[in-house]
Amino acid sequence: MKTVAILGSTGSIGKNALKVIAQLEDRFKVVALSAGSSAHLLARQVNRFRPRLAAIMDETKFSTLKNKVDIRTKLCCGPEAIEEVASCGADIVVMAIGGSAALLPVLRSLEKSKRLALANKECLVMAGDIIMRRAKKRGVEIIPVDSEHSAIFQCLKDEERSSLDKIYLTGSGGPLKDTPKEELGFVQPDFALRHPLWKMGKKISIDSATLMNKGLEVIEAKYLFGLDPKKIKVLIHPEAVVHSLVEFCDGTILAQLGKTDMRLPIQYALSYPQRFVSNSSKLDFSQVSQLSFSLPDLSKFPCLRLAQEAAEEKGLAETTLNACDEECVWAYLEGKIKINDIARIISRVLAKLKNNTNPTLPEILQADKWARDEVRRWFRY
Repeated sequence: MKTVAILGSTGSIGKNALKVIAQLEDRFKVVALSAGSSAHLLARQVNRFRPRLAAIMDETKFSTLKNKVDIRTKLCCGPEAIEEVASCGADIVVMAIGGSAALLPVLRSLEKSKRLALANKECLVMAGDIIMRRAKKRGVEIIPVDSEHSAIFQCLKDEERSSLDKIYLTGSGGPLKDTPKEELGFVQPDFALRHPLWKMGKKISIDSATLMNKGLEVIEAKYLFGLDPKKIKVLIHPEAVVHSLVEFCDGTILAQLGKTDMRLPIQYALSYPQRFVSNSSKLDFSQVSQLSFSLPDLSKFPCLRLAQEAAEEKGLAETTLNACDEECVWAYLEGKIKINDIARIISRVLAKLKNNTNPTLPEILQADKWARDEVRRWFRY
């Protein structure tokens, strides 16, 4: 029996993690949960899984949470409470908080837990070197939950890293794959949010539309697997059957295939190195008519190119890229800019950056704030 803490339990990844655990309650025990502001759902989860600790970020929702919970669970609120959940000492911490808000909880989780099941790429984009060094020092396993990185992790499981030649991260192409480049300026948020295969949060959905999500995944893979960015390639794969591929020095290529179901990589991150029976649907090859692959159009999707360049530059370039993207995505969703303005603004802010390739955590947090302030100048908040 392993204990599990889930940060971001009311989001898509968090809810799927609880579905997995509900099927494996003889193997996993939920001991802590946290949410941003969804007090009613968090309360239902607490009453169902009976953790010893639950926290909500939004302090205005604490009274609602308290009134809805009918068992003896320690309840708390605010940023410090989220970090308390992260450092509660659970065997496994599932990090399902979105965006840069996960950085400090991730660092806290490395203090006491044995495994970090990581479903947040932004923390590695911001501070990948620091996170990986601390994890190694403390002997904490970091198991990726992103379907692409889980695929790479599984393909590399029994292989010598010295024999690795390159990896291929696949992506469906998102909702704008077939939209002409000259029409991108007219794309409204409701259309850009309609991912053809995955149901995700707003931020990651827009990142998928601009292909920034693939760019962030390049940086994430660089740190998770200790790779030169030049060895990380991106392929557009609309069928989303092949979740990623690994090519070795002898020309052999291994691929991980499966249904588009996030419960699969979540369960593997919990069960590794074992595999448990899953009630998820299986891939039926008789229904797969074709597997197609193509290179992304970097002139149409410049966000991917900017992320690839930041991965090469390292350090505060990656932090700045992430901060700018977060601010631009919310500005687009609020109607302040067009979707093709996102790359333009990020590019201009990056051009002003005095990069540091080996920053400290305070320098990273300072650069994050500086980048956000620079972006906000464009919107005149």
